[in-house]
Amino acid sequence: MGDIDADHRLHAQVPEGLPSGPVRVLVLFPDEEEAGIVWANGVAKEWSEELADSGQDIYSLNDGLPLNAPR
Repeated sequence: MGDIDADHRLHAQVPEGLPSGPVRVLVLFPDEEEAGIVWANGVAKEWSEELADSGQDIYSLNDGLPLNAPR
C-alpha cells in the first residue's frame, strides 16, 4: 500500500520478504468514482488543445440519427 504526495511522488511500503531491485508498479485508486474523475481530468488536460481547435468540429447536432430512430 502507498500514498501519492502533493508533489506527485509515490511512497510505498512493501513486505520485508521482497528482494530489492527494480519493480513495475500498478496504481489502483481506492474508489472507482475518484478514479473516474482522475481519468476525466487527465484526458481533458492532455486533449485540451486539440478539443479547442474548431477544425476538429466535423459533426453537428444535425448529423446522424437518434439511437431509437426507425431503421
